[in-house]
Amino acid sequence: MAGNSPLGSVDKALRALQRLGDAGAGGLPLTQLACDLGLNKSSIHRTLAALRHRGFVEQDRNGNYRLGPSLLAIADSHLRDESLRGLIHDALAALCKKAGETCHLGVLTGEQVVYIDKVEPQRAIRIWSEIGWRNPALTTALGRAILAQKYVDFESFAADFPGTIPLRSPHTRASLKLVWQEFLEARRRGFAREEQENEPGVTCIAVAILRGAQPVAAISITAPVERMDSRRQAALARMLSECIGPALPPGLSLQHIIGQRPPLARALRDKNSARGAIKAVRTAR
Repeated sequence: MAGNSPLGSVDKALRALQRLGDAGAGGLPLTQLACDLGLNKSSIHRTLAALRHRGFVEQDRNGNYRLGPSLLAIADSHLRDESLRGLIHDALAALCKKAGETCHLGVLTGEQVVYIDKVEPQRAIRIWSEIGWRNPALTTALGRAILAQKYVDFESFAADFPGTIPLRSPHTRASLKLVWQEFLEARRRGFAREEQENEPGVTCIAVAILRGAQPVAAISITAPVERMDSRRQAALARMLSECIGPALPPGLSLQHIIGQRPPLARALRDKNSARGAIKAVRTAR
């Protein structure tokens, strides 16, 4: 493979990064890495020295080589808000068309949710929101989907939200205990929801996007309350998973939705997220 590359040294470095990505956090000793790549130790040692200089690999206390912080930073920047919007906008549009309802992509900023993408259908009734708008995370399905995955105990959640909950409508859950109860339900059913709590007459469901176990964003479907009984909410959540799940880049996944089998391909792709990031760098060369 390296012999066929017009840039042998670059290809050698990318192959080394790929193999270290496969090896995981434990890394590999120099001898094993050279053997796996079919290269002599002195050659791969020079490559690793250059990669270490730029922070793309590092050595642990046992001398094993593993992926370094610079490579992980590239993967993080690739999946920042604007990048994520571009990566899944077409899937969001497909979801909107299939569901016939307004769809949002949102991220958490402090105690608020920021809408970074929106697609709406051609309907007479529309939802008043715009890209860049902010809403309280505690009163929105988007915010609840993210927070339900972020916090595992009530005490840490309450410590980060010491203020009062904005009462956006007569239906708003007014206490952290009530909101926490929705978090528990959201984890159980596989999607968060709010029913006329942020805006009278409007119901919303949302599913979190995860990097490993950490939430990074959420996708929501919003509609008038009369079109959102419990059966349709569950059906829309499954539809969301079918449309958005396959479009997510390596390293990201949706929270599991009750009644939907987790795809094996997604699990394998998540496991090899670092490898996927390296492939993206190679493709861009």
